[in-house]
Amino acid sequence: MLTIGAFAKASRLSPKALRLYDELDLLRPAHVDPDTGYRYYAHAQLERARLVAWLRRLGMPLARIREVCALPAAEAAGAVRAYWARVEAETAERRDLAKFLVDHLTTAQPRRDPTMTTLELRYAAHCDRGRTRPANQDTAYAGTRLLAVADGYGPTGDRASTAAVKTLRDLEETRIPAGSVLNLLEAAVQDASAAVRDATAEEDAGTTLTAMLWTGSQLALVHIGDSRAYLLRDGGLFRITHDHTVVQSMIDEGRLTPEEATAHPQRTLLLNALTGTTRPTPDLRLHDAHPGDRYLLCSDGLSAVVPDAAVRTALAATETPRDAVDSLIAEANAAGGPDNIACVVADVTDTGGSGRGVA
Repeated sequence: MLTIGAFAKASRLSPKALRLYDELDLLRPAHVDPDTGYRYYAHAQLERARLVAWLRRLGMPLARIREVCALPAAEAAGAVRAYWARVEAETAERRDLAKFLVDHLTTAQPRRDPTMTTLELRYAAHCDRGRTRPANQDTAYAGTRLLAVADGYGPTGDRASTAAVKTLRDLEETRIPAGSVLNLLEAAVQDASAAVRDATAEEDAGTTLTAMLWTGSQLALVHIGDSRAYLLRDGGLFRITHDHTVVQSMIDEGRLTPEEATAHPQRTLLLNALTGTTRPTPDLRLHDAHPGDRYLLCSDGLSAVVPDAAVRTALAATETPRDAVDSLIAEANAAGGPDNIACVVADVTDTGGSGRGVA
């Protein structure tokens, strides 16, 4: 028998990690002293311990490691091979995202006069109740200048999401002063927060809000909560919002992997939302529009159940925004439809001034 300290040194796992793996039934000690609670390990356990350590160095989630360790050697090798192939694919996607960000941040393109541009938006929006929820609390909207989704929660969440989007719809008729579109959006969000307060009687009601305002050459983004916005550009799919959730903050801090976050009990707990009780602090940014860009705004009723790869395929394979919306909602419902689904798709097209519209 080896003490936990000696076993940790031999296996290159820390005593803290060994205690965690014991709790998770991943690597149980061979013997626990009934009086002191001290853990002892057998020499024969070193091989499994080293395998766990190697798999953790690969970044494999603990739940997946438990499955791999239970397999025969040949099947475990195949599982590791499949896991690493997925990691390489995701790394390639992040490489494309890094290139996109570098180009986005360093390309000094002159700002075009919105009154002279030939870029137009073609758009579609739809809300679906899903397969299990008794009512719909999501709101989706697409117009000539505004795209928006909101995901309400609480007893009056439907009123919260409706009030938030209805307030922003006033921007359809508002003149955008040069250089101050983000200020305009931020002020509109404050108004939306007040509208949510007036529309909901319960303190535990609120809504997320993700919206984009078209200027003629750019899309101004405002985001609060865990609804999402994606950009399909040149075949690559890029998420352009950051979830305001507990699990996302844990991922940012390195305390959780994205794979582990999908099964975390607090994965839907919001850190930021429109409640009307506190001043909202939304994310705000500008995106230059390129002909051929396709934007997706959606609630987590879509993003939580449809993998990014399937989202990219649906966006790339459909011809019109309406086709894309229908395809994505069908994907979410095919995955069980556990939540309401709000979906907006908009294409940036060079029409030569032929007019905006729904596609």
